[in-house]
Amino acid sequence: MRSRRVGVTAVTVTTGTAFSVIAGLLLAACSGGTPVDPPSVPATGVPAQPDPRGMLAARVAVAKDQRYIAAYTLVVQGKAPRSVLVTVATDRTWRVDIQGGALGGTADVAIANRPEGVYQCSINPASGCVRVAASNKKLPVSIDPRLQYVFTAWLDVLLDRQVPLAVAPADPLAGTSAPCFAVEPGVTSVQPPIDAGVFCYNDRGILAAAKIPMGQLTLTGEPVAAPETISLPGPVVTTAPLGTSAPPPPKPSSSSPSVAPSISRSR
Repeated sequence: MRSRRVGVTAVTVTTGTAFSVIAGLLLAACSGGTPVDPPSVPATGVPAQPDPRGMLAARVAVAKDQRYIAAYTLVVQGKAPRSVLVTVATDRTWRVDIQGGALGGTADVAIANRPEGVYQCSINPASGCVRVAASNKKLPVSIDPRLQYVFTAWLDVLLDRQVPLAVAPADPLAGTSAPCFAVEPGVTSVQPPIDAGVFCYNDRGILAAAKIPMGQLTLTGEPVAAPETISLPGPVVTTAPLGTSAPPPPKPSSSSPSVAPSISRSR
């Protein structure tokens, strides 16, 4: 009796093993005989393309941390080159002096930003500084030369991924070998957050060149150390700021028509 139970037990174990083998063969037949692995990316596949906007943002992030005095030349088609002097002070105040920045290119102005506001200062001819906006705010369109935004507000726009921008690598602009990027606003509005253009930054985060609607800016010489704060080039006054457009030509003076003398005939 004991040996028969042992035999039954042995047969049961053997049968269970056979079921396992048959089940394994059925599974192998259903799977085609080879295990299915998830598709793998070939090691020799196409490398990931660089992100132009990320590359530009990396240089702009360095630019935001820079403090300097830098001189530029502004070339406007059909006009003589103009000089632009940019000062970004240690305390984050800034000033941009623009030759021919007002009155259709006939007056030099400085746009200066301090905690108490933004000032337009007439340099040539000198007539003092007028507060024209709150600190770090845009100027009224009629008096806004817009060049100052290249070094100030547009840096934040280029860094903000929420702002729709199309960014692509661009050929180097004349006068620089720094990497350049073409930027196009992705929204259509009366006042886009940034002007379309080409921006070139060197490895130190200094704008080497920029081509924007108002002309091409090119760095001239090496930047120098920044002051602790910017100073206004003149006293604060309450006169009207200068417009960017040329003033209308003076009207010809009107004079009373001369009366022809009467000719008396003698008899």
